[in-house]
Amino acid sequence: MSVSTETRIKWTSADLELLPENGNNYEIIDGELYMTRAPHWKHQTSIARITNALVSWSNQSKLGQTIINPGIIFSDDNNVIPDLIWISNKKLESCVDEAGHFTSAPELVVEILSQKPNDIKRDKETKLKLYSNRGVREYWIVDWQLKQVEIYRRYEGKLTLMITLLDDDSITSELLPNFSCQIRDFFL
Repeated sequence: MSVSTETRIKWTSADLELLPENGNNYEIIDGELYMTRAPHWKHQTSIARITNALVSWSNQSKLGQTIINPGIIFSDDNNVIPDLIWISNKKLESCVDEAGHFTSAPELVVEILSQKPNDIKRDKETKLKLYSNRGVREYWIVDWQLKQVEIYRRYEGKLTLMITLLDDDSITSELLPNFSCQIRDFFL
């Protein structure tokens, strides 16, 4: 009688060093390797517009920093590159390694959805679970095609969908006192 066993390769931070530098982004979540190619230009435009709003607010408030595509190494088998984060100055002082990678969760993570179903599933399920387990306080999933933003906030120990904002809505956050922006300003 033959018994079939499936052996799964568990990727680690060391494995990332061996991958080619070819313009693709590589992430590891729970030991599984994910690769993404350069996204649609409207994806990139949404990142720029959200970044501008958060940087403007951060410059006025002096409470933290907005960072595009940071490397976050939660553990040897959980390395991600979110589209955008906001992190308080207080937290920033204690969670960066010598290479400039973050080693713990920022307060806010923003992911802009790509067009591929696997990428959408990763942002809405796999990364949501990872960010929730690692202590992210707020997670924005931005859909530039539908022109909407899903807001997940920490509730009873996990990130929970609180509201989906549409084109005519304004976005605010308890993390960002006095921050307010029209959702339509995030999109072309």
